[in-house]
Amino acid sequence: MLSIPLGPLALPVAPLLLLAALWLATLVARRLAPEADAVPAERTLWLAAALGLLAARAAHVLIHAQPYLAQPWSVLDLRDGGWEDSVGVIVVAVWLAGRTRTRPALRRPLAWGTVAGMAAWVAGSVAALAAGGQPMQAPAPAVAITELDSARTRSLAEELDGRPTVVNLWATWCGPCRAEMPVLDAARRREQDVRFLLVNQGESAAVVRAYLQREGLAAEGVWLDEARALGPAVGSRGLPTTLFFDARGRFVDAHLGALNAAALQVRLQRLRQP
Repeated sequence: MLSIPLGPLALPVAPLLLLAALWLATLVARRLAPEADAVPAERTLWLAAALGLLAARAAHVLIHAQPYLAQPWSVLDLRDGGWEDSVGVIVVAVWLAGRTRTRPALRRPLAWGTVAGMAAWVAGSVAALAAGGQPMQAPAPAVAITELDSARTRSLAEELDGRPTVVNLWATWCGPCRAEMPVLDAARRREQDVRFLLVNQGESAAVVRAYLQREGLAAEGVWLDEARALGPAVGSRGLPTTLFFDARGRFVDAHLGALNAAALQVRLQRLRQP
């Protein structure tokens, strides 16, 4: 599951799980700490989380420096999901170890708070996976989509042609979808070894054609999913959602929200790897 529907909105699962885990960790630490150390224990965990996130982001940008150097502003676009989790965990562990060395009274509350937060994160992740969606390395879902140009209908699994494939779920009324469409269109023209399928969700062919003409975008690679079945099949009801399939047609990654050019380039590099 990539998102949780909330009325007309769809909230991404990953940051919600992180906030819930941090809240539980700080609650446990505050309850177990001596009264005089309750606030310092809570602040220490929040600061550790902030440092961990900063380190995870910095490591990701350094590892993938070339795409981000081409668009330096994208370093600040945290919506792209670019994090090196292992680096963040190491920084958090080192920070907490140093903090407990100088204030031994915080050792027990911080240890149990961290354990509680990690347990909440793992449990939430397992629950999100069990709640629905396409598991990693699974074949593409057999959802019927219709090509805009030819009006032929095929399942997504049948349309994958042995190349790494990016499948973008979008709609003309979706602001973030419109914002990332030029990025996807440019990548589609540039990356000849990767296929791009832009699958419109729930709109008619006439509406989609009018939008493409108005924006000067080609209809090549544009498909229709008028039943809006593909999103629920992979565990996402939010737009835009971008799905990544390897050359064997297996689902290997997904992203909810707009992708900037640097983040897309990083994911394409990963998609090409054996």
